[in-house]
Amino acid sequence: MVSELPLDQVRTLLAVVDEGTFDAAAAALHVTPSAVSQRVKALEQRTGRVLLRRTKPVRPTESGAVLVRFARQLARLDGDARGELGLSGAGEPTRVSVAVNADSLATWFLPALRRVPGEPRLCFELRREDEDHTAALLREGLVMAAVTSSPDPVPGCSVRPLGRMRYLPVASPKFAAEYLAGPAAPALAAAPVVVFDRRDDFQDDFIRALDAGFGAASAHRHYVPTSEGFAEAVAAGLGWGMVPEAQADPLLRTGRLVHLAPGRWADVPLYWQQWKLDSPALAALAEAVTATAAESLRHES
Repeated sequence: MVSELPLDQVRTLLAVVDEGTFDAAAAALHVTPSAVSQRVKALEQRTGRVLLRRTKPVRPTESGAVLVRFARQLARLDGDARGELGLSGAGEPTRVSVAVNADSLATWFLPALRRVPGEPRLCFELRREDEDHTAALLREGLVMAAVTSSPDPVPGCSVRPLGRMRYLPVASPKFAAEYLAGPAAPALAAAPVVVFDRRDDFQDDFIRALDAGFGAASAHRHYVPTSEGFAEAVAAGLGWGMVPEAQADPLLRTGRLVHLAPGRWADVPLYWQQWKLDSPALAALAEAVTATAAESLRHES
C-alpha cells in the first residue's frame, strides 16, 4: 500500500510532461537525465502504474494525468502560501494556465483578463483549443481552468455556467447571390463552406438542423484555423460559415456579410471549470471571467 507520494518524484514527473522530454526536464531541474529517469521509474513502481507514454513529446497516461494535476495544484498552493507569508520569491508573478476556445479568445475573453486586479500579480498561459476539447486539458492536468462546452465537472474541478455564444450563418453578398438562391438547406449544402479545421462539424450540424434530410455541408471546404481569419475568409467570399455574433454584427452593418437564414442561428453553451482550490489567483481570474461573460454572452432562455 502506498502511504505517501515522494514530492521530488511527483515534481519530476511534472517537469517531464511540461518540458516534453527527459533530457529537457533534466536541464530544467539541474539534474542528470539518468536521475530524472530513475525518479519517474521509482514513482511508477511505487504506484504500480505506467505514468508516461514515451512519445515525443512525452504524454501522461490516464494515471499520470492524475499525478500531473496533483503536482500543479501542489505548486499553486505552495506559491499562494509563500505569497501570504512574504517568503523569498513571493514577489514573482503567479502563472495561471487556461484553456480557451479560439472564438472566445477573439471576442470576449481577453477583456476578461484585463479586469483581473493587479494583486495578486498574474501572468497568463493560454492554451487555444476547441471548446469541446478544453476539458481534456484540465483532465490531463495541463491547465488550471478552462472555458468548455461541458457542464460535467472534470474530477477535482468546479463548474459554473458562463452563458451562450451565438453563431450566425453568413456569407458575402456576392457569394450569396452566386450560390445561395432558393431554399436555404439545399443551397447551403451544395455551396462552398469555410470550416475551422478537420474536427469542425459546426457547419454540418447547422445544415442538419435546417433539414434532417441533409447529412452535411459541401465537400468543397476551405480550412481556416484562426477565428479572425475564419470571419475574414467568409467576408472575402471563399464560402459561407457560422461566424460568432460579436464578429458578424459589424460586418452585417457595413454590408460585407448577409444573414443567410434570418431567424436561424446556433447557440453554444459555455462553462467555466477550474480546480477546486482555495487560491487567490484562481478566484480573481474566475471573478473577472464570469463578470465579463455576464456582459458579453447571451443568457436568455
